[in-house]
Formats: sequence, structure tokens, C-alpha cells
Amino acid sequence: MKILVSLIPVLLLLGVLLYLDSFRLINRWVLIVCLLWGGVSASISLVANTVLAERLAISFDTLSRYVAPFTEEVLKMCILLFFIFRHRIGFAIDAAIYGFAVGSGFAFTENLIYLSQLGPEQANLWIWIARGFGTAVMHGGATAAAGIILVNRLTDSRRLGQPLFLAVVTTYLIHAVYNAFLISPLLSAMVITLLVPALLILVFHTGEQNLRGWLDVGMDAEVGLLLMINRGKFSNTRAGAYLLSIKDHYPREVVVDIYCFMALYLELSVKAKSLLLLKENDLPLPMDPHITEKLTELDQVRKQIGKSGLLALRPILRMNRRDLWALSILKPD
Repeated sequence: MKILVSLIPVLLLLGVLLYLDSFRLINRWVLIVCLLWGGVSASISLVANTVLAERLAISFDTLSRYVAPFTEEVLKMCILLFFIFRHRIGFAIDAAIYGFAVGSGFAFTENLIYLSQLGPEQANLWIWIARGFGTAVMHGGATAAAGIILVNRLTDSRRLGQPLFLAVVTTYLIHAVYNAFLISPLLSAMVITLLVPALLILVFHTGEQNLRGWLDVGMDAEVGLLLMINRGKFSNTRAGAYLLSIKDHYPREVVVDIYCFMALYLELSVKAKSLLLLKENDLPLPMDPHITEKLTELDQVRKQIGKSGLLALRPILRMNRRDLWALSILKPD
């Protein structure tokens, strides 16, 4: 019963976040992995913190206030970095949900460990209420904040240092201030329970506006280029003139591959953005039996043209992390 009290708030909030995801951005397998990683990172954190406490001969208060917030938050956000670089997280909305899922898994495992160490007879219901409405929600909110910072800062940046530093500092401060118990545990739990959902709802509202703006701009440009290609009039466009200007710098077969990559990428990108719009409006999703083959072909052609070919296409195609993330939603679950 006590473990349920400590778990219900984060699961309810996670359910609310999934309900608010009007674009249906969440992949269930990624969500499950995030929940599981939360549990794994809690177990690793316990071992790491224990070793550090023994090696550095530090007290429990020092460990919980200054050391544990760093080790735990860094471990939790590792899975978010993995999925961002694998183009499975694209916007603040899905970053917040996946981050909160990691924190939920972490809190559940940490509470199990806490219960086994403390003993059920020693932990009264108020402790579990504080852990459920305070500590657990704090873990979910902190990792959600890390995901939002990382995905927003890494969208157009190829450098990891500054976004990672900002995410670590932000989550460390959230965690450390909460662990300092500047106010009573129950009052801290109340503040966290009110503050985290409010901030996440604000993030969702802003994130949906950004997503709609990205869809509008991207769809218009890509549909226009795709229409010109299909009508055989691509050479009359600025993009076509640009490709003609660089053809002498590449072997003939590479130029053909660059053109094929561009046409296939535009087709799949438009399909992905159309899929998002259909999901938002709860309309039936069309099934393309050849989508896996097309994605495989795109990956093969990308390898053939190499980095220099991709650089040549950068002035024509939008291929930042969000655009590559969009392609990932075409993959069957």
C-alpha cells in the first residue's frame, strides 16, 4: 500500500502528459525503455553513491545534498542523450514525456530500495506521501527539464558540451535544493506537486506552437520542391540551378545519387509531416507497405553520397535533428 502511495502521483502525471500529446509523438517502445532505464539508473546510483561515500568518508547529509544529485541526474539523462542522437526525440513535448518516464522509473526503484532498507514498520504513511508527491515528482520533473534543455539546444547544434553543461547544472540545482529541505518535507512535496505539472503544461503549450510552426514552414517548402521534381521542372528552380552548378565537382554517379537522395528524402519527409497532422486530428493513418524498403534505400543512398554529398544538399534540404526525427516516426513500432 505504501509503495503505491509513493508511485500513484507520478503515474497519474505521466498519464496526463500522454493525454496532452495531441500529435501522438510517443513511441511505446522508447517509453518502455525510458521507464526501465529509470530503474537501472537508480540501482547504479545506489552502488556509485555508496562507493563514493566510503571512499570520500562523507556523511549521509553531505552525500544526499551535494553528491547524489549529480550522480543520479547524470545517469538518468544518459538515455535521453542516446535517443536524441538516434533521432528518436525531436521536440520539447516528447523530451518532457520521456524524461518524466525516466524519473518515474527511477523513483519507483528508489522507493523499493528505500522500503527494503528502512523496513515497512518504520516508515509511516506521511513519509510515503512526501516521497510520492515530492521526491518522485521531483525526479520526473528534473529529468523532464533535462530532456527539454537537451533537445532544444541540440536541434541545430553539433556541439554537446554547452547543452550538456546547462542540463546538468539545472537538474543538479533542482535536485540539490529539494534535498536541502529548506522547508518541511510535506510542504516541499506540495510545492513540487503544484509547480512541476504547471511548468510541464506550459512547456506543452509552447512546444505544440513550435511544432505547428515547424510543420507549416517545412511542408510548404518540401511540397513545392517535390512537385517541381515530379513535374520535371526542378532544373528551373533555384535549388535545381544550385545542383547544376556543383555537378562538375562530383563524379557523375555521385551526382545521380545526390539527386535520388533528395527526391526520396523529400517524399519521406512530406509523408512524415502529413502523418503528424493526421495524428493530431485523429484521422485514419494510411499504410504504406513499402515504407521500410524506402527508409532502407534512403540510408543506403546516404552512405553512397557520403558526408560531402550531404553537405552539398544542406542549402537545399532541411536536415537538422528535428527533420531527421520526423523520419523516425515512419518506422513501424
